[in-house]
This record gives sequence, structure tokens and C-alpha cells, in this order.
Amino acid sequence: MTELLFREDAYEREAQATVTRLTPEGGIVLDRALFYPTGGGQPGDSGSLSWNGTVLKIATTVKGEGDQVVLVPAEPSSLPPEGTPVTQTLDWERRYRHMRIHTALHLLSVVIPLPVTGGSVGADKGRLDFDMPEAPADKDALNESLNHLIERDLVVTEGWISDEELAANPGLVKTMSVKPPMGAGHVRLVRIGEGAGQVDLQPCGGTHVARTGEIGRVRIGKVEKKGRQNRRVNLHLDG
Repeated sequence: MTELLFREDAYEREAQATVTRLTPEGGIVLDRALFYPTGGGQPGDSGSLSWNGTVLKIATTVKGEGDQVVLVPAEPSSLPPEGTPVTQTLDWERRYRHMRIHTALHLLSVVIPLPVTGGSVGADKGRLDFDMPEAPADKDALNESLNHLIERDLVVTEGWISDEELAANPGLVKTMSVKPPMGAGHVRLVRIGEGAGQVDLQPCGGTHVARTGEIGRVRIGKVEKKGRQNRRVNLHLDG
């Protein structure tokens, strides 16, 4: 079992690990994964891997077999043999911007309470696609509502729900196109706000900030028509 460090602490920037496998394609599998693999609309992390004076740049991270996380080198190079102790160093600035955008998109789904048909996270902007026949009548009002939620500095926490509990509460799933990973017996939930102040609760495997105030001010950008029933709402970090 690969230990998923990014899930235990999304703010950890460096960690030790041991190489457990090299893939035929030239990827590297570790016993402890600091890097988040591409999934749920969030890109895989980048950074570097170092051992015995060698530094290898990691371009991205993807999911492998089972629960394995595969680090993809930026260019062909000598790889650390299986059993080698290595140090993982995250491109923190890029990851942190992903965390801010991803959490902001959860809040976007609060101010636009419609089914989500797709989405993606970037370092400077993200987007959600909604089952929305008509464009929002007042984008400025949505923008202010979203930034008001951010400024409330709500705490962001996680919990777990069983597959059976999730199946009994289908309203928790906002995304129509991507279903939460089930089959392991439990699904991770991300909660924004606490108690009576809770504003959002939904399944998600991505990385998030600890409080909404960390997101900073955002701006709703272009709203694009993507089919008869769909609208794509773009979201930008303002700083």
C-alpha cells in the first residue's frame, strides 16, 4: 500500500521515501507519495526527486496500478534503482495555487447550485461546467457572493463516508460526469464551514486550503455556451 502523504497533510512540501518500482514507461513509484496524481480535474504535481547527489526533475504525477502513484520525469534520465532512499521536493507554489483554485470551485458550486457536468483546475484559473440552459442573469452578483464566502474564512475539513452511506445520500454528489471512487469501502468528503455555518459538503479526493480566506479574491470570467444545456463558468485568481 502506498502511503498518501498529500492526503494526510496537503501543506507538506518535502518528504523522504523509498523507490518500490520503476514502470516500463520510465515512471517512478515510491512507498510514500507526497505528489498528488492527476485526477478529479486537478493536475498532477511537479517538483524534483533527489538521491546520492542526483536531482531529477518531475514533470507530472499520474495514477498507476491499484493505489500506486507514478512520478513522471521531465526528460529521459538515469533513474534511482528499486530500494533507493530518495527525497521528494514539491513545486509548492504550483500546488498551492491548485489548492486555492480547487477550493474556490467548490464554493462556485455553492453560489451556482446546479448540477456540475465537468471541471478542471489550473494554477491561474479553473472552470466548472454546469447543467445551465441560460447564462447567469447577474454575473457581478454571483462574483460578490463568491468572494463573500471566501472572506468569511471558513474552515475546510475532511471526513469519510461509507460506500453504502453515499449510495443512500446521492444528493452529496454534485458532479454528473465524474462519480466518486467507490469500491474501497469508504469515500472522502470535503466540508467547508462547521455546524450551522457549513456551506458545502461533497466527495472529493483533491487537495484544498485549510481556510477559505487563503484563496484570496477571485473573479468569475467568461461564461461559455457548451451545448444546449451546458454553460462553462471560468474562475480566475486575482493574485
